[in-house]
Amino acid sequence: MKVWHIVPKNDILIPVDGGQTVAVASIAADLESHWWKVKTESAYAPGDMDLLRDRVCRKLGLDGNVSVEHQVTSVFHGGDMSLSVPENDPLRQIADISTDDLEGYGIPHEDSYESLYDVDEELYQDEDYKKACQCASVSSCSVSKGEKGNSGTKTGGDSRVWMGRAFGGQPVPINDVLGEEQNDVVLQGKVVKVEFRELKSKRILLTFQMADSTNGISAKKFLDVSNQGGSGKFRRKNTLTPEEYDCLKTKLQPGAYVRIHGNIQYDNYQNDYVFMAYDMMAADGGTVEREDHNPTPRVELHLHTVMSDMDALITVKQLIKTIKKWHHPAIAVTDHGVVQSFPLLQEISTDKTNGVKVIYGMEGYLFDDKIDQSYHIIILAQNQTGIRNLYKLVSISHLKYIYRGRPRIPRAVLDEYREGLVLGSACEAGELVRSMVQKKLPYEELKKIADYYDYLEIQPLTNNGFLVREGYVADEEGLRDINRTILKIGDELGKLTVATCDAHFMNPEDKIYREILMTGKGFKDAEFQPDLYLRTTDEMLEEFAYLGEDRAREVVITNPNKINDMIDDCRPIPKETLYFPQIAGSSEALKHMCYEKAHEVYGTPLPKIVEDRLEEEFTSILGHGFGVLYYIAHKLVKHSNDDGYLVGSRGSVGSSFVATMSGITEVNPLPPHYVCPKCHWSHFYTKGEYGGGFDLPDKTCPECGEPLLKNGHNIPFAIFLGFDGDKVPDIDLNFSGEYHPKAHKYTEELFGKDNVFRAGTIGAVKDKTAYGYVMKWAEAKGIKVNEAYVNSLVSGCTGIKNTTGQHPGGVMVIPRDMDVHHFTPVQYPANKKDSGIITTHFDYHSIEGRLVKLDILGHDDPTVIRMLEDMTHIKATTIPFDDPATMSLFSSTKALGVTPEELGSKVGSLGIPEFGTNFVRQMLVDTKPKTFSELVRISGFSHGTDVWLNNAQDLITSGTVPLKEAVSTRDDIMNYLIEHGIKPKTSFKVMENVRKGKGIDKPNKLGQKTTDYEGELKEGHIPQWFIESCQKIGYLFPRAHAVAYVMMAFRIAWYKINQPLAYYCAYFTIRAKAFKLSVMIHGLEGQERAMKEIAAKGKSASKIEQDLYSALELAKEMSLRGFSFLNVDINRSAATKFTICDGKILPPFTAIDGLGESVAEQIVAERAIAPFSSKADLKMRGKVSQSLIDTMSEGGCLGDLPEDEQIDLFAM
Repeated sequence: MKVWHIVPKNDILIPVDGGQTVAVASIAADLESHWWKVKTESAYAPGDMDLLRDRVCRKLGLDGNVSVEHQVTSVFHGGDMSLSVPENDPLRQIADISTDDLEGYGIPHEDSYESLYDVDEELYQDEDYKKACQCASVSSCSVSKGEKGNSGTKTGGDSRVWMGRAFGGQPVPINDVLGEEQNDVVLQGKVVKVEFRELKSKRILLTFQMADSTNGISAKKFLDVSNQGGSGKFRRKNTLTPEEYDCLKTKLQPGAYVRIHGNIQYDNYQNDYVFMAYDMMAADGGTVEREDHNPTPRVELHLHTVMSDMDALITVKQLIKTIKKWHHPAIAVTDHGVVQSFPLLQEISTDKTNGVKVIYGMEGYLFDDKIDQSYHIIILAQNQTGIRNLYKLVSISHLKYIYRGRPRIPRAVLDEYREGLVLGSACEAGELVRSMVQKKLPYEELKKIADYYDYLEIQPLTNNGFLVREGYVADEEGLRDINRTILKIGDELGKLTVATCDAHFMNPEDKIYREILMTGKGFKDAEFQPDLYLRTTDEMLEEFAYLGEDRAREVVITNPNKINDMIDDCRPIPKETLYFPQIAGSSEALKHMCYEKAHEVYGTPLPKIVEDRLEEEFTSILGHGFGVLYYIAHKLVKHSNDDGYLVGSRGSVGSSFVATMSGITEVNPLPPHYVCPKCHWSHFYTKGEYGGGFDLPDKTCPECGEPLLKNGHNIPFAIFLGFDGDKVPDIDLNFSGEYHPKAHKYTEELFGKDNVFRAGTIGAVKDKTAYGYVMKWAEAKGIKVNEAYVNSLVSGCTGIKNTTGQHPGGVMVIPRDMDVHHFTPVQYPANKKDSGIITTHFDYHSIEGRLVKLDILGHDDPTVIRMLEDMTHIKATTIPFDDPATMSLFSSTKALGVTPEELGSKVGSLGIPEFGTNFVRQMLVDTKPKTFSELVRISGFSHGTDVWLNNAQDLITSGTVPLKEAVSTRDDIMNYLIEHGIKPKTSFKVMENVRKGKGIDKPNKLGQKTTDYEGELKEGHIPQWFIESCQKIGYLFPRAHAVAYVMMAFRIAWYKINQPLAYYCAYFTIRAKAFKLSVMIHGLEGQERAMKEIAAKGKSASKIEQDLYSALELAKEMSLRGFSFLNVDINRSAATKFTICDGKILPPFTAIDGLGESVAEQIVAERAIAPFSSKADLKMRGKVSQSLIDTMSEGGCLGDLPEDEQIDLFAM
C-alpha cells in the first residue's frame, strides 16, 4: 500500500461556524483504498466536527473514507518556514518537478524516502502520486492527460494569507489599542494608504494605514525580497520571493480589507504608536453586501448621485452594479436641479455587461410668484420629447432663475414644457407635504395641490424625523399619518402613490460621509442624519408594514412598477457619432488649397513622398468626414494671421501634412528634406540620417544654384489620427492672449451665436478639501482623530461634485440644423451670470465624441512675437532656425557677452519660453544641444513624465546613449522601431502603450498581459536600454507639439540676441509675473541685493517673491549686457507696455505697485488731450487716488509737477 503525505505549499482555509476558518495542515492519501486523512489546525476548537469534515470533503473534492483530525494551535501553518521554498533547496527541486501538472503544491516529505534529499526519478512518473497532489490542489482527484497547471510560488485562489503566516483570534477595535504598547494584537479594517519604499540596504519598508469604524492606525513592516532567501533548508524569516512581493503589492491596495497580526510599539521616528505587522490575511469587506431576493422587486423613483451638489454620495458605477445585482426592473435618477449624471448613466447602464433601464429625471425647485418660495418636485422624462423638454427646463432655470445658488423653475415654464414629462410630488420639501404640515391647509386644498402631479410620493419615517425634532409633528405616529393622508388623497384622485427612499447614499454605514459634507457646508443639524440609503424590496416593505401587507406591496412594488411601465427606454445622449457643423464645399476647398500649396512649394509633378503623404491623409480625412474640421481650423488661423498675429499649434496636429499645407500649423511632418524655392528640386532623408530638416547643412540647388530651403521633422501621420486614420482630429491652437477674445467671436460669426458654447467642466471634491471637511467635523464632534482615520474618512468624501466651470479655450459647435438641447442643457459656469459666458451643462468630455470641440487657447508666445515685430519691424517668419549665435544660447552665455559666473547660469536661455526654468536649464547643461532637433528632444523631456529623471538623464550623462537617440517624444518610439525593422503596426501599438504609461505590453483589467510586444522587440534585437526606458515612462509628449513650441522659442531667442532692448521690453510687458520698480531702476547692485534677500528665505519665500526673483534674473542679465531701466515718467511712460526711450527701457504706469490697468489707461488718455499741469490735475483727470499720487511723487515719477495750479497774481 502506498500512502502519500502531502503538505499544501499555499494555504487552504476552510470556512466553519461563526465566520471562522481552519487551515489544512496535511493530507494523507491512499488512492487504491479511497482513504483520506486530513489534518487541520486553528487557534480554537471547531464546535461541530461533522460539519468540518463535510466542508473539508467539499472543499477538496474528496470521496471515499475521509477522516479529519484537528489540532488547536495559537499560530499555525509553517512555523518559521516560509510559504514557499528557496530556489536552491532540494525541496524546491522536488516540488517543481512533481507539480508540473498541479495547482502550485509542493511535496515536503514522502514516507518511503530514506533521505529527503535523494531524488527518486520514479516518483515523478507515479500517476497515483500526481492524483494525490491534484486533490491537494482543491480540485477533482482526476488529472487530465496533458493538462498544464501552475507550479512554484503562485498563491492558490483560496489562499487568504498575503504575508507571513495564517493566524486566528478575534480582531479588536483600533480605538481600544491606541496609545499604549501591546503584543499579539489582531486588527481588521480597510487599507487607506500604502507605500513600498526601497531602503539603501535594499530592504523594503512597507508602510500602510488602515482604519475601522472606531479609528485608524499606521503600520509598518520590513521585508527582504530575494530569489535565494538565505541559505540552508529553511528560508530567512520575512523573506519574500520577487513573485510573492509582486503579489503582495498587487493585493495590498487602498480600499482592500485586511486582518493583521503583530505588536503595537512606540515609533520614535513618527513620534506615535504604530502597528508592527508580522502577518496579514485578506478579510471580508466592512460593508455587508445586501441582496434583494424578493421575486417581484421594486423600482426606486427618487435617488441622488454625486452630481447633487455636495449632498449625495452614490456613484453611477456603484448604482448600476447594485441595481443589476438586485434585479430591479429600473432605477430613476433625480439629482437636485441638474442632469449631469446622464452621460455616464447611459454609458454604463447600456453596456452589454449591465443592461439596466434608467429612468432619467431631476428633482427640481418649483415656484409660483415668489422665487424665494420654492418646492421640490420630481420630473421624470417619459420619452425622447420629455428628455428634450427636461433639458430646456434645466437651461432656462440655470440661465434665468438662479436664486441663492439654486436653479428654480416657474410653474408657467414647467407647464409650457410639460409634454413627455411625468411629475411626482417629491419629499417633505415638496408642495404637498409643506402645505399639509407647515401651512396646515385644509384637506380639500391639499387635494387641489395634489391634482397637479401625475403621482404622489411617500417616504420612510426616518426621512422626516426632523419634523418631530422641530415640533411640526408630535411623534412617529404623526409621521405615519402624513403618509396615510397622502395615500388617501391619491385614492380619491385616482393617482398612484409610490414609496421612495429619496436615496442619497448606498448603504447605512455611508451616513457618516454625508454628515461630514453637511458639517463642512455649515449645516447646524448635520449630526442628525436620516437613513437616506437605498433599500431592498423587503426593507421597504418592512418600512411600510404599518399600512398593512397589501397596501405596503402596492406602494412599494406595484405602483412604482406601473410608473416604470409608463416610461420609455430613453437615450439622453445621441448615439456616438460626430455631428459635424456644415460648411458647404469645405472638403473640396481644403483639398484644392492643399494641393495648390504643395505644388507651389514642391513643384509639378509632386515628389512621390509628398504625393503619397497627401493621398494617405486625404483618404482618412475625407473618408471619415473630417474635412470640415480642418477647414474650420484653417479659417480661424487665417483670420488671426490676417490680423497680424501668429498662431501656434498644440498637440499632435503638426503630424498632419494637410494641416501644414492648409496653413493650420507651421510644423512640417515630412522627413528632413531640401527643396529649392526657385526650380523646386528636392531631396528627402528617409533613413534617420538627420533629426530634423533644420539640422541640414546649408546647400545650394544642384540644378539652379539657388540656396535651398530646409524643413521636415519626420512625424508619422498615425500620431494624429491613429494607425487606421479614423481617430477624430483634436486640433488645438495657441492664439495670442490679446487676440483670444476675437478668435472666440469669430467662431460665432462662422456658426451662429446659438450654435457655439464654451466647453463646460465639472469640479469635484479633492483630498485637500475633503480633509478640511473631516477636520471641521471632528472639531464639531469634539473627537480626536489620527491621520490614518482622517485619511479613511477623506476617501469617502472625494469625487463629489462641488462646482462647474469651463475649459480655458474649448468651444463646442452645434450643427446649424440642430438644437443644443439635442445634446445638452446649457448654463453659466459656477452659475455666475456676470461671467457673460454660457457653457455646456454636461462636462465636455462626455459629449465631445458627438460634438466638434475647437480648442482656441490664449498663449503668451504669439503676443510676444507680435510685440517684437511691431517694435523691430522684423517679421518672425524670416528668422532662420539654424542661426549659430541663437543656437549657442542653449549651451553657453557667449552670445550675450557675459560670463556664466557673472550671470549665475551656464546657459543663456533665461526668459526663453520652454528653456528658462532651472529644471530645463540643467537639462541643457547635461545635454549640450547643438541642433534644433536636439532642442525639440529637450522640450519633449521637460513635458513628459518619468522621461528625463531616472531615465534619459542617466542614459545620456553616462554615455550609454547619445542625445539624438534617447526617447523624448512619442514619435521617437515609432520611428526608432520602424527604422530598426519592427513592424509598423507593432511600433504604433508599443508607442500608444508607452505614451500612456502602460509599459510596452498594456495589461488588461485583471493585470494580465495579452500581447508580447516586448518579445517581438527582443527578437528584433532592440537594445535593452530602449526597452527599459520605455517601461519607466509615465507620459510622452508629441513631437509636433514640441516642434511648434521650440519654433516660437527659437524666434524669441533670436530677438534676445539681435534686438535686446525690444526683447526685454516684451519680456517685462508680457511674461514677467512680478516687477518692483524701486529695485529695478537702481541697477545691478540693487538687483543683486534684492535677489540675495529672496534667496536667503529659501522655501519660505512667497509666490510673489519667487516670481520677482525670476524677473530680477532677467533684469540682472540686462544690466550685465549694458542696458538699464529709466524711472516711470508721467510725461512719457505708456499705460501697460515697457518701451524703448533714449536707449534705455521705460517702465509703464502699471509698474507702480497698486496702479491698475484701467487707471493707467485713463492717465495716458487724458495726457493725450493735454499734459497734466499739477498733481491735483492728475488726481482729477487721471482718476488717481491720493495714496497713488503720494507713491508716484515719493518714487520720483512726477518730476517737478506742482501740487496745485499756479496762479500768476501779476497777470490779474
